[in-house]
Amino acid sequence: MATMNINLTDEFADFVKSELDNGEYASASEMVRDALRMMRRDRDLEAYKLEALRHAVGIGLAQADRGEYSSRSVAEIAASVLAEDDE
Repeated sequence: MATMNINLTDEFADFVKSELDNGEYASASEMVRDALRMMRRDRDLEAYKLEALRHAVGIGLAQADRGEYSSRSVAEIAASVLAEDDE
């Protein structure tokens, strides 16, 4: 396993010490590894969400090209749906 030295601000050093004192982590190294795993997971999730958004936009653009759209606003559509629920 590779060894690295890092410099922390006093605030981060206090946070690490607090987590260790509370027993959340057995060592600072364990805490850093966990933080890096979370960063990787968050980055991967953001990439997935961006790809899903691009896909949805592509679907919407294709629908618009086929004339499958409404000129009503979201508020108008919502009001229409709510009115149907009241009936």
